[in-house]
Amino acid sequence: MLRSRVAAPRAVVKAAAVAASLVLLSIAFVGLSPAPAQQFGSRVTAEGPPPLRKGTGLPLPRFASLRSDETNVRTGPGSRYPIDWVFKRKSMPVEIIAEYENWRKIRDWQGSGGWVHQSLLTGKRSVTVSAKEAILYKTPATNATEIARLQTEVICLVKSCSGEWCRVQVGPLVGWIERIKVWGVYKGEVVN
Repeated sequence: MLRSRVAAPRAVVKAAAVAASLVLLSIAFVGLSPAPAQQFGSRVTAEGPPPLRKGTGLPLPRFASLRSDETNVRTGPGSRYPIDWVFKRKSMPVEIIAEYENWRKIRDWQGSGGWVHQSLLTGKRSVTVSAKEAILYKTPATNATEIARLQTEVICLVKSCSGEWCRVQVGPLVGWIERIKVWGVYKGEVVN
């Protein structure tokens, strides 16, 4: 009786050690399973599966603007995901914060966003007035002649930015606006 009690726990310990070895062995061979080949649609070679498809290679985050008057923003990167938002302002600046294949995760100046197809974005730069009011000046100085007073959410096309000023166009008007009054360019970013 005494032997069977001692023998049983050793057998259990030995069986557990063999099971753990099999688990570690199966983990080591996961990279050689046929699943990656099916996922990437190509053959698995001795080096392993091909690398995941990368995005554009452009830096993240970065700014872009909406290409059309109506842009569906989805909950995930694909047309199978439901539409969460519809942005209705052409040329509205958005910040691209992630990429997945042809999809870009974006957000607007208030933090709302989701996923859009890359074809709905353009690299043309714009900014939106984020202050209560911003003055459009004739030259880049606060004592310069005022061209217009712009309210919150007015969209301006960016001509250039350097230092603390951006040269923008609002309809037919072209002038200078303080960078801190707008959203759509990073602090210190030079735009030509």
